Amino acid sequence: MTVLILGGTAEARELALWLQERGVPFTSSLAGRVARPRLPVGEVRIGGFGGAEGLAAHLREHGVTAVVDATHPFATGISRNAAAACTATGTPLVRLERPGWETAPGSDAWTWADTHAEAAEAAARLGGAPFLTTGRQSLGHFLAPLAESRALVRVVDPPDVPLPAPWTLLTSRGPYTLEGERELLRRHACDVLVTKNSGGAHTWPKMAAAAELGVPVVVIRRTGQLPGGEVRPDHLATGAWLSARGLA
Repeated sequence: MTVLILGGTAEARELALWLQERGVPFTSSLAGRVARPRLPVGEVRIGGFGGAEGLAAHLREHGVTAVVDATHPFATGISRNAAAACTATGTPLVRLERPGWETAPGSDAWTWADTHAEAAEAAARLGGAPFLTTGRQSLGHFLAPLAESRALVRVVDPPDVPLPAPWTLLTSRGPYTLEGERELLRRHACDVLVTKNSGGAHTWPKMAAAAELGVPVVVIRRTGQLPGGEVRPDHLATGAWLSARGLA
């Protein structure tokens, strides 16, 4: 019996620890998009599978008895591949997805965008010194609309695209504190925050700091419910799902 965790998130690391403490065999898989990822306990593989067919072959070859899709809420490609591979192999699938911020305090005052392009346009309207926290892979959507802005860009690894001259690059990895986020917004005179609807508490301090300082917030919506598998909000509920099926 082997559980495959498609991970990279804090929730995935929490589930790995939960499984290890109970002696359940598991492997965590990371996409490899971060140069120095935070590794969970237990066995870890890094790199893609080669699409849905490659993942299905992996499930068969390694006798995987359950898949937990604990990837980032915006990592829709691997989630779709997981659903297709599990359907093809008859492997049970559960998605560990932290709740979004749709009902969080102050969310009714945010500017919600369906795409990164819409978020870039909104940021250009709302201010001249945006704080971009949408990840390095999405920066291309912001280059032209915000080329003349004094943007502060925070990413884990340096981006692959050249940034406009007025922009400031900050390579940093959380967790962050309310005090730190408040000081950062003030030091760079940021007048609009742009982020994704990542949800959870791990990146909430920037939202709280923006609210305190009266900084407008632009939030990119999730794409909606992903195909395949039931959804659980945290590692404990996911562990209970596995246990109820004799998989943990």
